[in-house]
Amino acid sequence: MQDQYSVEDLLHLMSQLRNPNGGCPWDLKQTFSSIVPSTIEEAYEVAEAIELEDFEHLHEELGDLLFQVIFYSQLGREQGHFDFSRIVDTLVRKLVRRHPHVFPSGELYGENGSSAMDEAQVKQNWEAIKAEERNAKGESGVLAGVTAGLPALTRAAKLQKRASQVGFDWPDITGVLDKIEEEVAELREAIATGDREHAGEELGDLLFSCVNAARHLKVDPESALRQCNRKFERRFGAVEAALRTDGRGPEDASLQELDRLWERAKDIERQDSDR
Repeated sequence: MQDQYSVEDLLHLMSQLRNPNGGCPWDLKQTFSSIVPSTIEEAYEVAEAIELEDFEHLHEELGDLLFQVIFYSQLGREQGHFDFSRIVDTLVRKLVRRHPHVFPSGELYGENGSSAMDEAQVKQNWEAIKAEERNAKGESGVLAGVTAGLPALTRAAKLQKRASQVGFDWPDITGVLDKIEEEVAELREAIATGDREHAGEELGDLLFSCVNAARHLKVDPESALRQCNRKFERRFGAVEAALRTDGRGPEDASLQELDRLWERAKDIERQDSDR
């Protein structure tokens, strides 16, 4: 067996999986569209491993994500659209172009060297170059090019960031928090009318404002919500575990008992974190 496989080996493996003569039936029937859900799932598994600092398994999750790129490149090659080498070439050229402070000659192996530029200047330059690229693609407008397929929280943050770059933003988080309170009041009013569609719209406004708060706090809203989800799972699991000692489940307990066990789970977590 080979000591360590390479990207070339992975490309060969993919071609064999898609080989009409003896390949894998499942891989052979896949299309660009059919593997998109797997790509999204693998990306989130990478994010989860990083957030949990599970570095023992992170390389495996990154490999699963890389395999998605390899799969797309194989499909692209078969259909005459592109291949893996073109993916790499396009990426390298784009990154060299977007880092003129590192590659002032515009060449990857030219006489380069980082110029005196702080992080704020780098970000400003990066956004200006991306804007030029969008214009070259015919994507006009401040909000152009923000992918519609992004998770809603992430897309909201990106739209808000774009708008803030032209001055359309709250000067600080105080205004954002006031806006959240305003949206909560409007949601209450909409609920009182019994108009579910209007209530849903106001709920969307509230979520959008919460994303704005996350952006001002420099917190990724998707990561914050994933962390909250894990916390909810952990605490609800503690509630279930407490009920199982009596041979019961959540459905056998009153709301008051569930609340009491929930608060106890929170107290135990606080005590553990203080140790």
